Amino acid sequence: MKKAIAVILFLSITIQGFSQFFKDNKNVQKFEGYFTFYYDESKDKIFLEVDKIDQEFLYVNSLSEGVGSNDIGLDRGQLGGERVVKFQKAGNKLLLVQPNLDYRAITDNIEEKKSVKEAFAKSVLHGFKIEKTEGGKYLVDASLFFMRDAHGVSDRLSGSGQGSYSLDKTKSAFNLERTKAFPKNVEFDVLLTFKGKARGYNIRSVTPTSSLVTVHQHHSFVELPDDNYKPRVFDPRSGSFSLSYLDYATPVNQPIKKQYIYRHRLEKKNPNAAMSEAKEPIIYYLDRGTPEPVRSALLDGARWWNQAFEAAGYKNAFQVKMLPADADPLDVRYNVIQWVHRSTRGWSYGGSVSDPRTGEIIKGHVSLGSLRIRQDFLIAQALQAPYKNNDTDDDFALQMALARIRQLSAHEVGHTIGLAHNFAASSKGRASVMDYPHPTLTVKNGKVDFSNAYDTKIGDWDKIAITYSYAEFPQNEEAELKKLLDDAFKNGARFISDQDARPRGGAHAYAHLWDNGADITGELENVLAVRRLAMNNFSKDNIKSNQPYSVLEDVFVPLYFFHRYQTEAVSKVIGGLNYTYAVKGDGNTIVERVDGKTERKALATLLRTLSVDEVAIPKSLLSLFPPRAMGYGRSRESFKSKAGVAFDPYGAVETASDMTLGLLLHPERATRLVQHKSLDKKQLGLVEVLDELIEATIKKNHKDNYKQELQNVINTQVVNHLITLAVSNATYKQVNGIARAKLREIQDDYRNSKAKGIQRMYQQEILSLILNFMNYPEKFKRASVPKIPDGSPIGTD
Repeated sequence: MKKAIAVILFLSITIQGFSQFFKDNKNVQKFEGYFTFYYDESKDKIFLEVDKIDQEFLYVNSLSEGVGSNDIGLDRGQLGGERVVKFQKAGNKLLLVQPNLDYRAITDNIEEKKSVKEAFAKSVLHGFKIEKTEGGKYLVDASLFFMRDAHGVSDRLSGSGQGSYSLDKTKSAFNLERTKAFPKNVEFDVLLTFKGKARGYNIRSVTPTSSLVTVHQHHSFVELPDDNYKPRVFDPRSGSFSLSYLDYATPVNQPIKKQYIYRHRLEKKNPNAAMSEAKEPIIYYLDRGTPEPVRSALLDGARWWNQAFEAAGYKNAFQVKMLPADADPLDVRYNVIQWVHRSTRGWSYGGSVSDPRTGEIIKGHVSLGSLRIRQDFLIAQALQAPYKNNDTDDDFALQMALARIRQLSAHEVGHTIGLAHNFAASSKGRASVMDYPHPTLTVKNGKVDFSNAYDTKIGDWDKIAITYSYAEFPQNEEAELKKLLDDAFKNGARFISDQDARPRGGAHAYAHLWDNGADITGELENVLAVRRLAMNNFSKDNIKSNQPYSVLEDVFVPLYFFHRYQTEAVSKVIGGLNYTYAVKGDGNTIVERVDGKTERKALATLLRTLSVDEVAIPKSLLSLFPPRAMGYGRSRESFKSKAGVAFDPYGAVETASDMTLGLLLHPERATRLVQHKSLDKKQLGLVEVLDELIEATIKKNHKDNYKQELQNVINTQVVNHLITLAVSNATYKQVNGIARAKLREIQDDYRNSKAKGIQRMYQQEILSLILNFMNYPEKFKRASVPKIPDGSPIGTD
């Protein structure tokens, strides 16, 4: 009987658990879930009940409430990273240990595993003092772990020049509204206040009191997925992101580096059926704070992906719904498309929480900047004046902006399901939403035609990439995956990603950001035609009545620089290459030079962007741009001015010409031009490029004084860029020598010039600039040029 009573008493204590520890404290709230924890309101502390020792789980930190500045980059909903961790007992402490998963030994040999584990450092993220032990469970005070700057806010503020800030715990507290427990995850939310002295404009512009910056940081403890997920091998041609690690148990004749793709777990109910429903579909949820008509556009665009999953053999396997009213966007159980507000226009991006062991995506998380839609509206407004005779019908501009938002939604969701950018897709006719699309516009019947501005569906490449990532292959998966990609590229598919698509010095002739068309040069001609028509038609009717003319200037900016991205694309044809991520035996082009004929056509069109007739702002428009109105000052998206408060038409031309010249005369491009010419005399060489450039600029003269002065602005930039190339240490002496020789030719032309008046004075100044460089090259410092206004329409930087 006594034994029975003892057993009952023991069970009673065990069932009550650590509640006894708080029995005299009525301010304690218990949360039961994956980890049970207690919140002590009287002390604003969280006590964690640890019943999983040496058992791995996932730790994720993020930012639930942000700063609101694109430049600083601390956005609401920003993911901070995930780590596999485990608790280990050490004396009177529990250590939260992060094992090193970059170095592994995939083997049954325990000693071999141990040797690799001991060879590389691990990280102890925190030490928790054990407050109480009971029945194999440990109670620890976890308050310090959660109430810390896990997201690196102070470092970000300091690194971006905004000031030195430190965490003020007296002004920080747990946020119970978003602190929750569920069977497979627990979520902790903390209000953190950072104190310091603001030094940057950006932080002062988004805080009510800039010396005190308050954000919310979020922590998640998540059960890891089971072992039933099968990783899929990475192929550089597949269009997927890769997870990689070194496996030291690999036989010597095989690669030690292992690479797998990131993807959601998706399985057919019937793996042998050509088309089958999924055991568990992938479901994405849209932020309930998204307004109409944006809400419907985002839902539509995200749902495009079901087309790709159908091509991979799944029925209704990708779904998009509204986020439940009681759901937290940072809860790992929900894939979320979040509508993020900032004080200025900025990038959108798609991230994910994944299992670092396998690459399995656990949570997709998209952040869409809410001001982005206004940029496309502004572009449309600039291209077609909608407000004549007090008309307010600007629906065409709204529809173009919504079409872009649909594509944006699909693009960023694409990242969260595992896909990388494909910046060569536009050369194959909108083959992928993972490209950055510029609006496709044409001149039709004397008007700008908006009907085909953006795509309305998923692309052919996207279907290939999703099939590679998600299709089931019951037999011989490796061979089927290889065949899929081999066939795709034999049929003309192209895939080139970020590192080969950037404009400055970039070499790939078909991979560009914000370009259009298989004929890149022809599309620049089209873009210039659209720009010219819109500029000729530009008037006060491009803004609504009762708006200040400063707004008209803002509308004009994206129109003036409408050609900037196609210019970048065409510049990469010059000294360009065509290559693929070829693997041995696939038959793909490895690498080849762009032929000289194509280069020369590109150069001729590119030089049009240095023509006064193309880049001059018409005189008739200058009377529409007065000094900025009170309350409508210049921003980073405005024209810059060297004329004080006055609008500066010279500055616009100086900026535009500097952009083209910076692309054309980039040291890496100049180097390739010399190299390619040495390999084949039919190629376009650097000497020919500079001769054509000088002919199109330095040797141009105009009777109209306004045009001549603008020509002088362009010519000054030509000379400055030639000097920069002549002194560049990033290239070979052949390049330096060619640039220097062309400067001497300009010297000779200007010495022998018969110009008079101001034009002669200008030429003498250029002669002095070149002479000073020749005598004292180490003292050359290129004069500043008005910075080109921000303009990238949308995407991930």
